[in-house]
Amino acid sequence: MRTRVSNYGVLVLALVLVGGLYTAFASPGSKAAAPVPQSTAVEAGRQLFLQGCSTCHGLNLQGASGPTLVGVGSSAVVFQVGSGRMPLAAGSAQAPRKKVKYDRTQIDQLAAYIQSKGGGPEAPTDAQVAAVADGDLALGGDLFRTNCSSCHNFAGAGGALTRSKYAPALKAADARIIITAMQSGPENMPRFSDNTLTLKEKQDIAKYVRFITAENKDPGGAALGHYGPIPEGLVIFLVGIGLIIVVTLWIGARA
Repeated sequence: MRTRVSNYGVLVLALVLVGGLYTAFASPGSKAAAPVPQSTAVEAGRQLFLQGCSTCHGLNLQGASGPTLVGVGSSAVVFQVGSGRMPLAAGSAQAPRKKVKYDRTQIDQLAAYIQSKGGGPEAPTDAQVAAVADGDLALGGDLFRTNCSSCHNFAGAGGALTRSKYAPALKAADARIIITAMQSGPENMPRFSDNTLTLKEKQDIAKYVRFITAENKDPGGAALGHYGPIPEGLVIFLVGIGLIIVVTLWIGARA
C-alpha cells in the first residue's frame, strides 16, 4: 500500500512539473485571445464618446451644435472617425479627411456604442472586408460608373459640387471606408442600402476603386491626372501638332 501511494505521488508530481514547464515556455502567440464582451466594448465606447464627441453631439446623442447620432449606426462611425473627418477641428462646409485620431480598437468601441443607441447600418466585419479581394472587378467597374463616377470622376479623382462642397478623391480610402461610405451616405452622397446595392455589389465596387486608385500603376503611360480625354487631347494638340509645325518649319528652312 505504501509503495502504491508513493507511485501515485511521483506521477502527480511529474504531471505538475510538465504542466508548469509548458506554461512557462509556451509561446504567447499560441494562446487564444479571449473575445471582448460586447457590453465591455459599449461601455468603453461610451467613455470615449463622452470625452471626445458629446460636446457637439450631446450627452445622449441627441445632437447639439452637431447632428443627432441616434440611428446612424456603426457604419457612419467607422467612416467618419476611421477617415479622420471626426472629431471635426473647425466648422466648414464639409469635413475634410485628415489624420485619424483614434486607433482601430477605439473606433470599434465607439461604433459599438453608437450602434447600441438606436441601431442603423452596421459596419462590415473583417471577413466581409477581406472578401473584397475576391470581388468581381468588371462588375465593380460597371457599378461604379453607373452610381459613383458622376461625382467622384471616372478614375476616382473627385470633383466639385455645389455650395463649396466636393466629392473627395478616393485614393486614400481603404475597402472598409469605401463600404461604410456607401452604407452611411455622408455629406451629399446618397445612402446605398442593401436593397439598392447588395453587400456583394459594394464589395465589387470597393475592389474596383482600390484597383484604379492604388493597385493600377498606369502601365499604359503617363496618368495625366486621370482626368480623361480632355488632358489627353490637349497633350496631343500641343505636343503632336507642335512637333509637326516644328518639323515643317525645319524642312522649309532647309529647302
